[in-house]
Amino acid sequence: MELDPTETFRQEAADLLDSLETVLLDLGQTPQDRDLIDAAFRALHTIKGSGAMFGFDKVAAFTHDFETAFDLIRKGKIDANHDIVTVSLSARDYIRTLIEDPDSTDPIIGEAIVEELQRLIGGGASASRSQAAGTEAQSAAEPEAEEPAAAGWTIEIAFEPGILRNGTNPLALLDDLRSLGPCVVAADLGTVPELGALDPEACLISWAVTLESACNRDEIEDVFMFVRDEMKLVVTPLDARAPKFAALDMSMPDAVSRAGEGSTQAAMADAAAAAPPSTTRASLPAAAASPAPVAEKAELNRRGEDKGTTVRVQAERLDELMDRVGELVIAQARLSQIAHSGSDLAIKAIAEEIERLASGLRDSTMGVRMVPMGSLFGRFRRLVHDLSRDLGKPVDFVTVGEDTEMDKTMIERLADPLVHLIRNAIDHGIESAADRAQTAKSPTGRIELAARYVGAQVLVTVQDDGAGLNTARIRAKAEENGLIAPGAAMSEHDIHQFLFHPGFSTAKTISALSGRGVGMDVVKRTIEAMRGTIDLTTIPGHGSSVTLRLPLTLAIIDGLLIRVGEGRYIIPLSAVEECIELTAADEARAKGRSFLNVRGELVPFVRLRDLFDSEGEADPHQKVIVTSIGDTRVGLVVDQIIGSHQTVIKSLSKLHSDVTMFSGATILGDGSAALILDVAQLVTLGQSRAESDRTSEAA
Repeated sequence: MELDPTETFRQEAADLLDSLETVLLDLGQTPQDRDLIDAAFRALHTIKGSGAMFGFDKVAAFTHDFETAFDLIRKGKIDANHDIVTVSLSARDYIRTLIEDPDSTDPIIGEAIVEELQRLIGGGASASRSQAAGTEAQSAAEPEAEEPAAAGWTIEIAFEPGILRNGTNPLALLDDLRSLGPCVVAADLGTVPELGALDPEACLISWAVTLESACNRDEIEDVFMFVRDEMKLVVTPLDARAPKFAALDMSMPDAVSRAGEGSTQAAMADAAAAAPPSTTRASLPAAAASPAPVAEKAELNRRGEDKGTTVRVQAERLDELMDRVGELVIAQARLSQIAHSGSDLAIKAIAEEIERLASGLRDSTMGVRMVPMGSLFGRFRRLVHDLSRDLGKPVDFVTVGEDTEMDKTMIERLADPLVHLIRNAIDHGIESAADRAQTAKSPTGRIELAARYVGAQVLVTVQDDGAGLNTARIRAKAEENGLIAPGAAMSEHDIHQFLFHPGFSTAKTISALSGRGVGMDVVKRTIEAMRGTIDLTTIPGHGSSVTLRLPLTLAIIDGLLIRVGEGRYIIPLSAVEECIELTAADEARAKGRSFLNVRGELVPFVRLRDLFDSEGEADPHQKVIVTSIGDTRVGLVVDQIIGSHQTVIKSLSKLHSDVTMFSGATILGDGSAALILDVAQLVTLGQSRAESDRTSEAA
């Protein structure tokens, strides 16, 4: 399938804009960081150039003003500050809209952003325009320190070894240097190994260039703008030091023509071979060191070897691959069942081998779909930045566990719940600076977003150091809404659960951020749909913490196949702690209270036969599957444990959307379907039935 070049630009621009947002947010905290300023300039320059190339003229024209502003900043003519970062973030949003949906943009918005930028940079822009128009008065009266006294520069160039794999042609960059003026190029072959050990895709040659030109340093750096992060570049005025290498003419037509045909490494090797012996490192005197010290070049080589190559793949193709793997797992289960029902050892051996291969392919495919949580966490830095500004509450946003990985589908569905949780933490949780001062707190609030593995689950926590939950106000609002009777006995935990009730809000006023009772109920529905649970804890005066317990993936899981009556069901293996037998003595000790003594700990249990209204008599040797839900252990009584099962999750139809005790279905080896149990919902349903039974008995 041929990809539309315009769509390719949009994808690349989206990555650049995401990177630009991160750089700008970092720049807001460290305005003097030269690397961040350069990174922002390069991103804007690339977007402008690529936009013009692909016909996005409005993008190129709008971006030009901000590219000019950051050019002034990196030249030291104006200083980066919080206001420039803020207007640049607005410009970044406008550029994204121009690229993704240009028809929906209003030119007035762009004009207002540019006017605000011009107001902030003031005279710096005028100076830039004067220089662009050819004004030489400034350079005559106040020469830049960067300009050499003599007309020339020495340039030391060392690329990372993997730069050729990215499609960069070093010889073309050297030709661009020659366009600035007469230059002499010398190659250093000191790190090139023998032919047998040579990697043809690794760039191991470095260069020293003597450029006789009156150009300034910025013009030289602009030649390497797109590869600046993948190289070492040292530019020194010519009169400050002598050239390090003997002259080497790089204008060989054979080398250049081969480079044009894509044989860049071969062309560089030809160029090195054509050089006189005096240009090789072995024949140089000790004073003529390489462009980069040996230790630094070794570090460049190491970084190039460690850096893995990546391939951009459309999400739809990954989804299709997972569907195919799911069908393979189902077919493998059928083959295994047929093989084990017969006596042919050859068929059994083949079935076991295919089972091993299918399991490995499943794990590899799921690994491809795994995405670091950092890709999600980075989105919320802008959210916190904007909310902190709008509400006038200074907030530090801290992330922990960015390397924790989850299925990409899980991460996409997790974005909206986390937005609501972070908004609530800033709006409701974090106090104003004046209120925090009265309680001897730092005027800057803190929100921590963390992720970590716990078994086969991922725990995502949003924690703030605000005032905590006001239990009395929550209870009063619940009584006002008729959710509980006045004076009814309830634990704090149960009262806090009203926050997840639809339409429930304790906000005194309705604002753009809160007060309409939406948000937390959306969080609960989304997390439950992802087969997750929510834990809410608070310490009055010290903050609150919301923890989301989520499975790693929603596609294929390891399950425990059980039988209850005539039906077969799947319990996610990640929720299972242990399996024990429910003996007659255990039932006698329980005395109808549905509690089991497991090594001195009382564990409540739920009879699935009663919950499912199964017909027929119960198995005389029932089993108890002890499951964990957060910090709670609950037993599920079943008739038979059949064994483990690779479970391909299939969603239920909309007709079964109100059946909360099942999270999906799967197809077994014999072609029949088995429902996947939602353990948390089962326990909740069992508890409500038990309470109803006790109420009926009391009446």
